[in-house]
Amino acid sequence: MHSDTIFGHFAWGLRYLYGEDILKDMLRDSNPNQILHYRGSGNFGLMQEVVDHFFASFNATLTDGSLCDGAGEAGIIQGRGSNKNMPLSEIAKGDVVIIWGRNPHTTSSHLLPIIKGKTLIVIDPVKTKIAKIADIHIQLKPNTDMQLAMFFSRFLHIEGSCDEEYLEKYASEYEDFYDLTQSLRIKKTLDKIDVSLGQIGDVLKLIKNKKIAIVCGIGIQKYRNGADVMRCIDAFAVNLSLFSNTGCGVAYLGNSKEGIKSPFNLKAKKVSKVNTEFSKFDTIFIQGANPLSQMPDTQRVKKEFEDVKNIVYFGTEENESSFVANLVIPAKSFLAKNDVRVSYSQIQMSFMPKVKESSYGISEYDLSAFLCKEFGVELKNELEYLEYFKQFEKLEAQTLPYKDGFDTDDKEFLFLQDLELPKIKSNAIYLITPKNPKSLNSQFSRDDKVYLPSAMGYKTDEIVSISSINGSVKLKVEVNDDLRDDCVLIYSGTKGVNNLTSSLHSYDGKNAIYQENRVEINR
Repeated sequence: MHSDTIFGHFAWGLRYLYGEDILKDMLRDSNPNQILHYRGSGNFGLMQEVVDHFFASFNATLTDGSLCDGAGEAGIIQGRGSNKNMPLSEIAKGDVVIIWGRNPHTTSSHLLPIIKGKTLIVIDPVKTKIAKIADIHIQLKPNTDMQLAMFFSRFLHIEGSCDEEYLEKYASEYEDFYDLTQSLRIKKTLDKIDVSLGQIGDVLKLIKNKKIAIVCGIGIQKYRNGADVMRCIDAFAVNLSLFSNTGCGVAYLGNSKEGIKSPFNLKAKKVSKVNTEFSKFDTIFIQGANPLSQMPDTQRVKKEFEDVKNIVYFGTEENESSFVANLVIPAKSFLAKNDVRVSYSQIQMSFMPKVKESSYGISEYDLSAFLCKEFGVELKNELEYLEYFKQFEKLEAQTLPYKDGFDTDDKEFLFLQDLELPKIKSNAIYLITPKNPKSLNSQFSRDDKVYLPSAMGYKTDEIVSISSINGSVKLKVEVNDDLRDDCVLIYSGTKGVNNLTSSLHSYDGKNAIYQENRVEINR
């Protein structure tokens, strides 16, 4: 902790009376070009952007990129021209649901009643709870989803199962994509990704003449080529004409603000949220985020923080980032303020009125109103913004958003044209960092274990050191044979897990590549 921390962990929950005034003085003494606003997504409340409005108007720097889903969204937009999600109502009409890299028992429990009783195909390196009850589980090697998706398209073509009438109309370059899939050598590639020809055949047999919903998670795209992975899954769906049929399509955890225009000023210089160079700034204002835990390459972030003069933390929870801050300003919880929330997986807007009073903390709007007044930035009344968002209240997901073609210039799906596959090392140990069922990133009940398959020879409660080219962490072992023999699982939010991860971007979408890390284990 900085020696001059004004509000520390020992007083969390007791709002510092003059915190806003101290922030005002910090900003006044800083060059706007040397101020960074680093904001997380929080609970997707739209009023959280009001803080961006102040900092953008103040000529400070904001962030772009994603620690979550940016590569997948980029791939979807490259192929479809937009990112319009498959409605839950359409998933409910399907016969077969392919759960691809998603763990609904942890991240999407609202899907469980919708998919109950349907034929389930699960594609995941981990034998998740949903995988254990699936009709087919393909436990492929990490970072090989792209090859599998291409094989699905290739064998559909070989079997004559593609909807050629649809393809001629909305995806006329399908023959070129088929040629691209033929560049994969069948036996060699299947051996590398650890999938059999029989498994591919079983999947194609199970989906034939059925209504199919492909439900994707974000793990499939946390790689350098994450956009291409998502685009190839979309191509598989296009070959089956899923986007034009009831009960069919591809669902992804994408941007749910489609069609909503922000009333706030968001025009500003921006730097990457994935590999931010904090040391280039004198003052950083952290809102609803914990970069010292959740950003990749923690040791680099920690070193960068040491060169920052003023670190301000604005949030609801104590964490690694609040502990090193010079000033901590507690934020009000969603229960103690008015807000408008959008969904993460479908087009849905919910108004969240304040339901209780809070004796401490300050809302995003109230803090921004104070700063805007002090620095002469125009800001409307809070109620005006809330009323503004109401005009989008009836904005609903289209039943079949791409039924009459895609949102590209010629209404056609754009297939991947070039193939660049990651190198697969036979002796690599892959790091998997999924969401924890008992926490949300670094909030609530954080885990302190590394999960290893018994084949690695370690015992439960043994302390081991896990290392990568980026750093290392010591954790207690929990043996878990739901993992492949070449995989290590550490839940997102576990202290020290991001010592191991790279701060490189995905090639498209400026996304963090948490799944593209190899590790070693030592006693």
